[in-house]
Amino acid sequence: MREKEWSAEIFRYGQTEIDHLKRRDKKLGAAIEMIGVIKREIRPDPFAALIMSVVAQQISSKAANAIRARLHTLLEEIRPDRIAETDVSDMQKCGLSARKAEYIKGIADAAVRGEIDFSRLHEMADEDIIDQLSSLRGIGVWTAEMLLLFSLCRPDVVSWGDHAIRRGMMNLYGLKKLTKEQFERYRRRYSPYGSVASLYLWALSGM
Repeated sequence: MREKEWSAEIFRYGQTEIDHLKRRDKKLGAAIEMIGVIKREIRPDPFAALIMSVVAQQISSKAANAIRARLHTLLEEIRPDRIAETDVSDMQKCGLSARKAEYIKGIADAAVRGEIDFSRLHEMADEDIIDQLSSLRGIGVWTAEMLLLFSLCRPDVVSWGDHAIRRGMMNLYGLKKLTKEQFERYRRRYSPYGSVASLYLWALSGM
């Protein structure tokens, strides 16, 4: 697998990560060869990415995309100041539940007040980002971890809280159960390129 020249909107990885994972895990290496290159879109703006994650919680992709389109029409740009100036009722008209609209408003207000500086998240350690973001209403550890991977492009994210990743591990290793201890052992094996392993575990979860 050769190094790929991809746009800034795709999670980037190449031969270095692939070679490491193949050396560390023969079964994962075989799966990588079988599946080939995986291209996953990212949202480089962490604030917009977090808002869109809240929108997508517990609804279908089709419904989430429709709401996102309406929000873009309402706000023009997904920015803290735009959301802070918008009534919750107007966001609900885009298809958001009252609770989600309040969560989104709260995230924007926290950014406007300077409680969370989204422009500086890229300077922070993974655990500090998770701690800050999961302090917000409507944001859990899993959502924060997905932001690390699909917005900040952190290289070593393997989420215990992601059911599909756990299912992918079970399919890969032929397990009927997966304990936290087993998960941690595999996660350490993939490090420091766990995020690339996650891409393949998602693919394996449906196989």
